[in-house]
Amino acid sequence: MSNGSSITQFLLLPFADTRELQLWHFWLFLSISRAALMDNGLIITSTTCDQHLHTPMYFFLLNFSLLDLGCISTTVPTSMANSLWDTKDISYTGWVAQLFFFLFFISAEYFLLTIMSYDRYVAICKPLHYGTLLGSRACVHMAAAACGTGFLTALLHTANTFSLPLCQGNVVEQFFCEIPHILKLSCSHSYLREVGLLLLRFCLALGCFVFFVGCYVQIFMAVLRIPSEQGRYKAFSTGLSHLAVVSIFVTTGTFAYLKPRSISSPFLGLVVSVLYSVVPSAVNPSSIA
Repeated sequence: MSNGSSITQFLLLPFADTRELQLWHFWLFLSISRAALMDNGLIITSTTCDQHLHTPMYFFLLNFSLLDLGCISTTVPTSMANSLWDTKDISYTGWVAQLFFFLFFISAEYFLLTIMSYDRYVAICKPLHYGTLLGSRACVHMAAAACGTGFLTALLHTANTFSLPLCQGNVVEQFFCEIPHILKLSCSHSYLREVGLLLLRFCLALGCFVFFVGCYVQIFMAVLRIPSEQGRYKAFSTGLSHLAVVSIFVTTGTFAYLKPRSISSPFLGLVVSVLYSVVPSAVNPSSIA
């Protein structure tokens, strides 16, 4: 196998070797998928049908739920099917599609989370300017910018990874197509281009995270001035749960992409990837709504 064009399929890492554990994995992922579908579906239905929820906050939440469903629908069904039918292969075309859509949804989600933190900052710290700063046109532009940036990120990474010559086999040590594991199959120093892109992406993600934390620091400072103890408790609990989900998402995602080569446990890689690619889709709606 001298290059990527000679590979017709990839072999994904199974969650278990025994049939019983494979079925347990299938039912676990099915439960997580159902929870994500129900939670996000409820938010989408409510924000669409209820006129009182046609506000900037719920507009962003609606878009976030759609991205959430797209993200979990990209990786989980393939893994479930492989466990159910005791297979572990994915076609080359399927790999390219899965990589692109996963990167698109996960990147757009992250950028939208950053925008949502700004929405809450303006709502709490600058309520008199809320209608001006977050009008309907501004909200549409910001949501489109998040999706557009996610699309460009996915297109750039997928095109660059797709162009790499692969000569180290076709076994991917992950349950879905993830860039670091594809780079291990490369036989050329051109993979350094993708490493450079990952570092650039990390710097962008770090900047968004700093902005996110800065917004919530300002929010918590404003909340401390709220005279009602119940109001302070509600604001703090919502904000801290939001911060916790984003922190888990960022730390596990960063570890998955930038972990040292000395840490190469397949089991650890599976756990970390599930934490940033699967679990948030089921818990995000309840934590940020």
